[in-house]
Amino acid sequence: GVLTVTLADVENRNALGAEILNGLHDAMESANADSSVRAIVVTNEGTTFCAGANLKEMSGAARRVRPTLGFEELLGEIQRSPTPIIAKIKGHVVGGGNGLAAACDIAIAQDDVKFGFTEVRLGVAPAIISVVCLPKMRRGDALEAFLRGNRFSAARAAEFGLISRAVPAAQLDAAVDEVLADLRLGGPEALGAAKRLVYAVPELEQDEAFAWAADLSQQLFKGKEAAAGMRAFLKREKPPWAPDPK
Repeated sequence: GVLTVTLADVENRNALGAEILNGLHDAMESANADSSVRAIVVTNEGTTFCAGANLKEMSGAARRVRPTLGFEELLGEIQRSPTPIIAKIKGHVVGGGNGLAAACDIAIAQDDVKFGFTEVRLGVAPAIISVVCLPKMRRGDALEAFLRGNRFSAARAAEFGLISRAVPAAQLDAAVDEVLADLRLGGPEALGAAKRLVYAVPELEQDEAFAWAADLSQQLFKGKEAAAGMRAFLKREKPPWAPDPK
């Protein structure tokens, strides 16, 4: 029930060129249309998770493949996807890669990788990714990271709120598997609703938020998934969407 998407343009340090953007878009579209997919894991080959923008393509130094959608659209699509998206980070994260990591619902990184908002050292700024990074960061942390352009540890990235946590490399698989095991116990529709709450409620005024959330809650409680879940709970059984422990 897990779709794993591996960034594998090692030669370009998994930079966000058209092929990677299209691949991520296609994977999410496929997962969202398949009820058997309970979660998406985004991971990498090579020593870099994602190096941000593909400067070769942007400079015209490489053959251009037309992207299905732009980076900003992809980040929005990740957060709107009803399927939980987990980043399993096994390499360094630079520039726009921070946005990809921050846009994912849960991100776990090896503690030996480095992060960095290096845009200012190229004469630009982390503009697009600020939309998904800033809601997770304190203003002081963002100012330090954006202005210095230096590299910092995965542990520091977790302190900034960019990722959920950093773990030793030997524990990365187990940490992600633990998250996936928990996700399999949640109702598929309920998981999608939980994501919507996190992204939608902070953008609403309090009265509007209560009204919107109450309406969503009523819809969920009236649904077939909730009926099956509550019936299983009262009978002390596993709900129908949970995997057989055997």
